[in-house]
Amino acid sequence: MHVSPASAARRAVRGHLVSGVAATLLVLSVCMMQAQEPGPLPEAPAAAVDPVRAIVHGIVRNASTGEPLARALVQIEGDANTGTLTDGEGRFEIPAVPVGPQTIRVAKPGFRDRPYATEEASLQAEGPAHSVLVAAQMPELAFALYPNGAIRGRIELSSGDPADGLTLVLLKQVVQFGRLVWTMESSTRTNGEGNYRFGSLPAGVYAVYTLPALESEPAVNVIAAHSGANVDRNGYATMFYPDARDLAGASRIRVDNGSQADANFLLTLEPFYTVTAIGAAETGEPTNKATAFGGFTAVVMDAAGHPLPYTAQYDDATHSLQASLPDGTYTLVVRGFQAPRAVEGGAITFERGGRRAGAVAGSVAFTVSGHALTGLRIPLAPPQTATVHLRLLHNAEGAASPAMTANSAAELVSLNISPAGGIPQSSFESIWSMEMGADSITFAAQPGAYWLSAFLPRKGVCAGAFNAGSFNVAREPLTLSLAAAPPPMEFTLRDDCATLALTLPPTLATFLPGDEPFYTVYLVPDFDTVQDIPPLTMHPSSGATLNLDSLTPGSYHVYVFDSAVHLEYRTPAALAALPNAGQQVTLTAGATANLMLEVPGH
Repeated sequence: MHVSPASAARRAVRGHLVSGVAATLLVLSVCMMQAQEPGPLPEAPAAAVDPVRAIVHGIVRNASTGEPLARALVQIEGDANTGTLTDGEGRFEIPAVPVGPQTIRVAKPGFRDRPYATEEASLQAEGPAHSVLVAAQMPELAFALYPNGAIRGRIELSSGDPADGLTLVLLKQVVQFGRLVWTMESSTRTNGEGNYRFGSLPAGVYAVYTLPALESEPAVNVIAAHSGANVDRNGYATMFYPDARDLAGASRIRVDNGSQADANFLLTLEPFYTVTAIGAAETGEPTNKATAFGGFTAVVMDAAGHPLPYTAQYDDATHSLQASLPDGTYTLVVRGFQAPRAVEGGAITFERGGRRAGAVAGSVAFTVSGHALTGLRIPLAPPQTATVHLRLLHNAEGAASPAMTANSAAELVSLNISPAGGIPQSSFESIWSMEMGADSITFAAQPGAYWLSAFLPRKGVCAGAFNAGSFNVAREPLTLSLAAAPPPMEFTLRDDCATLALTLPPTLATFLPGDEPFYTVYLVPDFDTVQDIPPLTMHPSSGATLNLDSLTPGSYHVYVFDSAVHLEYRTPAALAALPNAGQQVTLTAGATANLMLEVPGH
């Protein structure tokens, strides 16, 4: 069909109009569809990562129950402005914390953080802080606090009177120098209703006892009225929970985290009898003049030689020591700070200005049974001293180590002497004197049993054998008395010491962002020694390898824990009860051994 140019032009115009309308409709349709089904929003620009500061966040839980802890303080150590309290779900967030290693403490009243591996009393209040590596986008921190325990109770008196103001003492079993011993924890008094409470206690084993009390006055005032008259009074004897007269018969009180134990007492009113004693020459001859005890201290002990909390005081009117005691068998031990001036008629008098500590001492054993005792005679003489001779053993080739040269034994050895039983006493009360000679250590102590341990401060000096007659002082305590001299003792020091390099496995050797783990390491000799090796703590941030030098050559076992553990490493039964047998390593004289640690569970 023929179409003219004009018709073709008109058709083209109509085609464009139709196409334009269709295109317009298509555009409108697409717009409507886009309006009904919106597409994804444009991506926001990536947030800039602060290279010097980061957000620290996490949660604090109750270590016993796992429940979150609200209002626990989480604080960067050294910066009081960075602390925050956890919310109701135990969560916290601290913004703008400088990246890098930081020390964080976590605290809440009624709770305590993880313990130290050593049980020194000065280290138990807060526990070690947390070492945290702060980094951008670091993982959430998880802390756990242990709830404190408590011991509470009530004292009832057989007289029916209110037990108001009576003093109780709390003892705790701790590990010191690898042995389980008792330490003094705290003391408290009963209220008007006879109730008492020891709070803020970590989990452990405890014992509680009462101090003696006279019916009408404090038991510390034991001198009978009217200048030494034989006046008997009633009172309440010291009592270990529940009804023992000494620590050996006391019940052990177990306190778990967050638990509260009950310990109630029933004290019986009984007669207290006056006991008086005078000092005499050690010959025991009759005296014409009483010894002045003004410069003396006295300790009342039980029949086993353990100190008791009864007081003996000097009575100026009679120049004698007096004590008020209930029925029982005792030993009274005295020591004098003053040098004797003269012996008159078999009795010793003392120069008031004397300064020689422990110049004389003596003891007397006696039994109180229904009546007073007067005129007990205490033979006084210079106390028996124990002497530890040092033997310097040079085993290495060549010249002796300069570390073995010293002007005093104190430069080579720090000898620790601690009571092995009974109510714990301070070293001032039990160790009367200690003198460090050029090659010996001499000490005097009140009668009793003592553990000996040694710390060697000089690098390159290690412990050899310790000989004490037939005693093995590494396994049994040394018994001291005023009547017999202790056996001669010799402590060998060596200069052919070994070195041990302990290394964390590669998977645990890196300090990663977050709360840094730590590992407690015990190096336990397989041989008898008095040298103490305290527990070691290894952190990745302090290096993957820890070098221990000045070690005695021989065989050892190494025990590793991923928490703080109080290990009785001097007790074979405690080691045998461990879930793993440890790693054995043998150290050769003058050589270095290497040991890759095996951490349980890792």
